[in-house]
Amino acid sequence: MRLATFFLLFSALPAFALERPGVVFKVFQFPADKIPRIDADTSDWDIVPDSYSIGIDQLKDTVNNTPLDRKDLDVKVKVGWVKGENRLYFLYEAYDNYWDFKSTGLHNDIFELVVDGDLSGGPFIEPMHPSTDVLKDQAHFSLHGVHAQNYHIFTPADGKDWTMVWGCQPWIKHLPYANAAYKYNFRHGQSGKLILEFFITPFDYAAYEGPRRSVESQLSENKIIGMSWSVLDYDDENAKSYRGFWNLSHKTSMYGNASDLVAFRLMPIEPGLRKPIDADWSFQVIDLDRRLVAFHDLSAGEITSWRWDFGDGAHSTDQHPIHQYTKGGEYIVILDVEGPKGKSRRAKVWDVVLR
Repeated sequence: MRLATFFLLFSALPAFALERPGVVFKVFQFPADKIPRIDADTSDWDIVPDSYSIGIDQLKDTVNNTPLDRKDLDVKVKVGWVKGENRLYFLYEAYDNYWDFKSTGLHNDIFELVVDGDLSGGPFIEPMHPSTDVLKDQAHFSLHGVHAQNYHIFTPADGKDWTMVWGCQPWIKHLPYANAAYKYNFRHGQSGKLILEFFITPFDYAAYEGPRRSVESQLSENKIIGMSWSVLDYDDENAKSYRGFWNLSHKTSMYGNASDLVAFRLMPIEPGLRKPIDADWSFQVIDLDRRLVAFHDLSAGEITSWRWDFGDGAHSTDQHPIHQYTKGGEYIVILDVEGPKGKSRRAKVWDVVLR
């Protein structure tokens, strides 16, 4: 087992249990100027340390108990995110001794991904609805893929969409909510390596009616999300079922029960990829009539002093000041921060506008 692919959970998980307690996999944070381009070129991922790689040694065939044989199947997955976006980026690299993708249906080598962005847990596919015997139609439209999503990603997709969304909302597999690119040079039945690069948007509520009623999962630093994947490995086009069901959760029902997923933490930017000190801030108008504004420091690095210039002649050395403007206007607000490793400034021009 490669211990580098996961780390122990030092803070408590949510009240309900995820699978593989005590294990949290890492989601790499890409800097805003290094967002991966979805083109199946792995060079964008060269900055991701090996400690973020999750290999087939972390997966278990929970259906057929197939022993691990890298000459038969070998996979590696890296997951990333970007602060300010509600997207998860994936690099899937796989070797298979027999790629099966002739059929236009489900008889295909598949990378099955399940995401629960808000750890809501519980069943999320229609067959697992507790009242599906009497509410089958309602269960499909009100439950199926709504609070957690399942993507059956075809590896590769030949003459069909890149994925089947096992839910009531196929719109989530298209731009701007998802995109995918492949690179491979084998044909059906041959061996070889496949590269799949894609992103998806997780939803706390993904409505059948479309994005207007839906709620994207809000991704933020150090947040824990539920996620797992499985690799369905077909080795014979005449076989009725897959040879292996390799899954990260180690529990087969991960495909339809979000409580059976595993924990992933959205990591901060790696130290070598960030500035030693970087000023940033946000604000909120808490009383428009009184022109009362709360400022919040978002600076990164070790900081020992703050100096705010509110643009009206007033200043503050508080980290998170509240300031009352005496008159309306468009203001240029400046934050200067300082620490052992230097200084940094962040000015915002006319973000703060009061009347």
